[in-house]
Amino acid sequence: MMQCGKLRDQRVGRRDHRGLVGHNNPVYRPRLGRSSNRGVASISLAIVLGFAMPQFAESAHLDVGELARFASTAAEQLGADSLWVGDRLLAPVNPTVGYAGKDTIPEQFRTSLDPIIALTVAATATTTAQLGTSVLVAPWYPPVQLARQLTSIDVISGGRLLPGFGIGWSPEEYQAAGATFRRRGAQLDELLDALVALWTANPVRHQGARWSVPESWVNLKPVQRPHPPVYLGAFTQAGLKRVGGRADGWMAGVQAPGGVNMDMLNWQRQTIDDAARAAGRDPSAIHTYVRVNVAKGTPVDKVADAVRVLADNGYPDAFVDLMYVATGTDAHLEWVERLLAR
Repeated sequence: MMQCGKLRDQRVGRRDHRGLVGHNNPVYRPRLGRSSNRGVASISLAIVLGFAMPQFAESAHLDVGELARFASTAAEQLGADSLWVGDRLLAPVNPTVGYAGKDTIPEQFRTSLDPIIALTVAATATTTAQLGTSVLVAPWYPPVQLARQLTSIDVISGGRLLPGFGIGWSPEEYQAAGATFRRRGAQLDELLDALVALWTANPVRHQGARWSVPESWVNLKPVQRPHPPVYLGAFTQAGLKRVGGRADGWMAGVQAPGGVNMDMLNWQRQTIDDAARAAGRDPSAIHTYVRVNVAKGTPVDKVADAVRVLADNGYPDAFVDLMYVATGTDAHLEWVERLLAR
């Protein structure tokens, strides 16, 4: 039977984001199992499951007490390993590009809680869960302000931040953010360059095509050194190569039910590994988290099956997004409890 959640205190052999068991990393927390399908040999297989915060649709109207109750109950009482937030700016009435290959935008995206605020609530309501963004649309954000926000979360959480970044898909959201939709990959690369500089150098200076940071003192640095592990969401060949060339981790995604295509997932991971070797990097140092998007009407056992398939094929680190199947704190927590129990 699949075990997770409450096994956290018994876990041994956790790999940090560089792929080394027991490496001297401030965020090291032991656990059973493999950290990725290309990682260090595991001690025993265990599924390590996290959950997305209630952040969209009606759940965005939760007050801070209810949001904190979800985070603390899911992580501290039920044993969720990680908590995650997503990033949507608005939902255009007449989108030029729809969501997930469709012509429309999900109604749930019309109401969204700011991801940084939601993650801050999670940071203050928990003591052990890792805190991830899956993913922030990088070109929307000025690097100095974003670095300050993310560093602050890492500091107040004691080094539990897992920042994930992507390039988005909506031209209207880019327009509203005052960012150009062209050369999104180049903008992502520049933002990451600036973030790493702001996290690791002092004084810091950045001169790029879009952003400039004059030589300045930035004394507040993350708890995690040299910086929090940078995850990138990607599924195209160019994006996957970027993961292999520069990222600490990959944010993959599958759909439940019926969306765990291991051939596709393994091809994507192989593209990352090949790019890592071409860049002179060790592929096993690149960790994988898989986001499981739960479709409306999906029963709990189908989601558990999807998570189990991932783990059986070497992807034991996953988190579940319940946006389409749960509204409100109690409904989300019921899902969390039932999934962790399985």
